[in-house]
Amino acid sequence: MEPAEGSDKREERVALLVILLLASLSLSSLLLVFSYYCYLSNKVSKRFKPHKRVNYEDKECSSIANIQVATDKGLQVFTYKQLHSATGGFGKSNVIGHGGFGLVYRGVLQDGRKVAVKLMDRAGRQGEEEFDVEVELLSRLSSPYLLALVGYCSEIKHKILVYEFMANGGLQEHLYPISVMTLLIDGACFKTAGSSASASKLDWETRLRIALEAAKGLEYLHEHVSPPVIHRDFKSSNILLDKSFHAKVSDFGLAKLGSDKAGGHVSTRVLGTQGYVAPEYALTGHLTTKSDVYSYGVVLLELLTGRVPVDMKRPPGEGVLVSWALPQLTDRDKVVEIMDPALEGQYSMKEVIQVAAIAAMCVQPEADYRPLMADVVQSLVPLVKHHRATSKVGSCSSFHATQSPKA
Repeated sequence: MEPAEGSDKREERVALLVILLLASLSLSSLLLVFSYYCYLSNKVSKRFKPHKRVNYEDKECSSIANIQVATDKGLQVFTYKQLHSATGGFGKSNVIGHGGFGLVYRGVLQDGRKVAVKLMDRAGRQGEEEFDVEVELLSRLSSPYLLALVGYCSEIKHKILVYEFMANGGLQEHLYPISVMTLLIDGACFKTAGSSASASKLDWETRLRIALEAAKGLEYLHEHVSPPVIHRDFKSSNILLDKSFHAKVSDFGLAKLGSDKAGGHVSTRVLGTQGYVAPEYALTGHLTTKSDVYSYGVVLLELLTGRVPVDMKRPPGEGVLVSWALPQLTDRDKVVEIMDPALEGQYSMKEVIQVAAIAAMCVQPEADYRPLMADVVQSLVPLVKHHRATSKVGSCSSFHATQSPKA
């Protein structure tokens, strides 16, 4: 009986060892699966955390946190007291403009930097949203063709934006120096910087360069940011000029993130300025980068004609700039008739025809027929380079239309 008992004990030990081995393998497998799960969870959360998105389609205010663009530009946070001091107590003599957001003041910071200080006077949610959008958007974008935001003040009773100073004000003020309205504040009437007293007549070469630099600003927003940013209020008064008349795009309070799908759109309430709003956006609320292209085309027409987008005081048929100019833009014999008289014929007719053709494409009623801003930039670059080259050899940079070679 003893040998049988010894055999049974050996079998029990073997069975116990097998059970222990299987238990160890099962535990190891569970630990391995749990570790892999933790690894995957961590990786997924890291991957998607930067792309987390506040419902920007339904709210005009957003963290803009899903814009994928590198920036090393920090914003300075100011106190109301600091900006009150910088602007001379927000004195009337320092007012340099007025936008939808509020009055803009000339200021000098403690370090001597000149700045433009925009004080919000729009009460309610809309003003708050525009302030938040502009701060969060411009803190993430960096381009020499966009107006730089230096900093801001966000106190309970005060919302203020601080920008780099642009000595020559808005493009609109130079195209229409006589029609620029004076501001009325507390019963006092005065002219803003860039009004008829200080506006400069823009020659053809300067207009070409402004057109190119403004186009590069929109190209950056549309092509170099993901998802693209749609300005939504691109117009001549939002193109600011520095002391050398170089242009930068400004005022991003109405900006909106576009669709990152080819041919896609976002649906939103219609906002913008009369005369600049693309027809399909006005009718359907469908917003795309091509909506900005239309607005850019209107600005090109302003540079060509010296006319405001809507002026119902003009003769019948001439009140709306696009409707009046479009049929004449592609007719080389008629295009000279719509040119700004302030240019006094000092331009190359060949260049005028090229710019008119670009403008005609940009303001096409069908959005699909409009070019990309990258195409517009490529078309304008050779024209501006030509002027730079002729300037270097001492040639005249503008030519009388009657002396210009025909294209």
